[in-house]
Amino acid sequence: MPKTKQEKSEQRSELLPAQIKMARAALGWGVRDLAKAAKVSGDTVNRLEMGEQLRPRTLSAIRVAIEKAGIVFIAANGGGAGVRFKRKAKR
Repeated sequence: MPKTKQEKSEQRSELLPAQIKMARAALGWGVRDLAKAAKVSGDTVNRLEMGEQLRPRTLSAIRVAIEKAGIVFIAANGGGAGVRFKRKAKR
C-alpha cells in the first residue's frame, strides 16, 4: 500500500527548532499562522521551537504544513541544517 504524505514525512530527518523558526521567517508567518496551518496550538509550536520533543504525528503535521506552503528542509549534510523555498517547476 502506498505511503501517505504524513507517513513519508515522519520518516525524514528530525527538524531542528532553528529550522522551524527559519521557515516561519521565510514565509512571514507568526507562531499563530503556523499553528493554524498545522492544526495545532500556538503553545505546541512554541514548545517545538524551544527544543521540546513532540509526538511524531504532531511534528509531521507541522512539517507538512510548512512544506505545503513552499518550504524545503535542508539536512545538515556537512553544512548547517536550513530551509529554502521550493524550486518552481519549469514550463
